[in-house]
Amino acid sequence: MAEKYEMVIGLEVHVELKTKSKIFCGCSTEFGAAPNTQCCPVCMGFPGTLPVLNKTVVDYAVKAGLATNCAITQLGRQDRKNYFYPDLPKAYQISQYDLPLCKEGFIDVLVQGSQKRIGITRIHIEEDAGKLIHDANDGTLIDYNRCGVPLIEIVSEPDIRSADEAIAYLKKLRSILLYTDVSDCKMNEGSFRCDVNLSVRKQGEREFGTRTEMKNLNSFAFIKNAIEHESKRQVKAIERGEEIVQETRRWDAAKGESYSMRTKEDAHDYRYFPDPDLAPIRITDEHLRGLQSQLPILPDERKRQYIEQYGLSSDAAEQITAQKQLADFFDESAKLSKSPVGLSNLMMTDVFRSSYGEDDDMVFGLKSDDMAEISNELEAGTLNPSLAKKAMTCLLEARATDSDVKVKTVIEAQDLKVMKDETCLLDHTREILEEKPMIVKDYLGGKEKAIGAFMGQMMKRTQGKADPEIAEMLFKKYISELS
Repeated sequence: MAEKYEMVIGLEVHVELKTKSKIFCGCSTEFGAAPNTQCCPVCMGFPGTLPVLNKTVVDYAVKAGLATNCAITQLGRQDRKNYFYPDLPKAYQISQYDLPLCKEGFIDVLVQGSQKRIGITRIHIEEDAGKLIHDANDGTLIDYNRCGVPLIEIVSEPDIRSADEAIAYLKKLRSILLYTDVSDCKMNEGSFRCDVNLSVRKQGEREFGTRTEMKNLNSFAFIKNAIEHESKRQVKAIERGEEIVQETRRWDAAKGESYSMRTKEDAHDYRYFPDPDLAPIRITDEHLRGLQSQLPILPDERKRQYIEQYGLSSDAAEQITAQKQLADFFDESAKLSKSPVGLSNLMMTDVFRSSYGEDDDMVFGLKSDDMAEISNELEAGTLNPSLAKKAMTCLLEARATDSDVKVKTVIEAQDLKVMKDETCLLDHTREILEEKPMIVKDYLGGKEKAIGAFMGQMMKRTQGKADPEIAEMLFKKYISELS
């Protein structure tokens, strides 16, 4: 498939903004309330009610646009997007059509070591719809709490050519939004969800194929699987001589397949027109400058600082800055660490990374000064990378019963220090080479890999504690005496 066809992907990302109240009324946006307890005549669209735009929604949307290199529309409006569906009580959604708040942006992503720029067509504000709950016994129920929760929709250019590029784009976009603090981007709560527009075409062709849209994907794993499955489905259909139908499809994660929901609508099907109840949106130069000044240091700039200031590799800096909490933790630890590079390596271990979920919930039990101390012990040679990783694990276990236990206490109690005693290591060396004479024979025969075999045996005997430089020196010394 990769040799004959290529994917063309555009993504529509819906992001719930973290305002306290809804976009056009004073109802709470708090997640998890009892069904239909956070709605009023305005967000339910009762006759005679009038919406009033939440100013913070505009500010947050503009911040998102500035952070993604967009041009800002300083005189815009809101439009009615008409369609009939049970979760939309007004039978129209207030959105934006031809004058989105933000347009013509981009973000740069790193995919398998190569940088790629992915364009952003537009970012516009709109209200969320309600939530349908399908119950086997009671049928379909509707919770209108989500009606009127403020959204921004971020529409990419069709610049994405693989599932890996799509995931890299989404992770970078989510990271930027978390840095700007306009959304909590909790995918498990639907605060960051994605529609995938995908078509395939033969390699070298310039015309796009017919696209399908897969709706409301809220997991990176689901998105990746859905893209790979849908692209294969389309290729197989084309190879059989079938035409691809422009349609909306639903991804069934349990079955690992998609199915058709309805024929895909075009813009004219929604009968957009300016909302007569809402005034134009005007953003002054002064207000725009104020919003720009409120932006924090974003992931790309932070990455550049880590490379220049601390000497981190591009890959390590990319991984650390991808999550704001992780970067903040690194900054605090780096103030006390003698080796920020060693610290970054510690933070790349599975022990540390497993403490951060997809939604950036930090459940790590160690503090920044703990990490700095372990990093300093590593730099001093008291620990090696394997022992440092074990020290983190042991410290986490100890913290479960004693929140005040110290790093050095754990190192001492678990005997985690690097073994530097030459007499003891020499005894191990003799025993290993007497038991494994082939190592001596291979080394004397010019096979440098024999050193690796010896070190493997040494680490096994010492539970990973032997100082590798001393052990290698003793190995060579002992063999030279034999010869």
